[in-house]
Amino acid sequence: MPAGDDSPATVVMVADDGREVVLGPVHAPGAGFALVDTLARLQLRAQRRGWTLRLRDVSPQLRELLQLVGLAGVLGVEAGGEPELREELGVQEVVEPRDPPV
Repeated sequence: MPAGDDSPATVVMVADDGREVVLGPVHAPGAGFALVDTLARLQLRAQRRGWTLRLRDVSPQLRELLQLVGLAGVLGVEAGGEPELREELGVQEVVEPRDPPV
């Protein structure tokens, strides 16, 4: 089910052997930079132990904020929601280096 504006994101730590530990929900109404900082620090701690962080059921606001600061990929924001018009999940636009800007 897609996350709504007030739905909590779920923080999951994933070990290198695939084991998952659910740390719990993160309620992020009006998500701000303090939350981003906390999640980034949590990812660093996980990485030092050979684990990775994943965020599930992320609200659109938190997803946009993480994308804005360039941490959506680093923090393992999992795909969610419905594909937009003419968009397929898992298909990215291919841009050739010689393509003119749009």
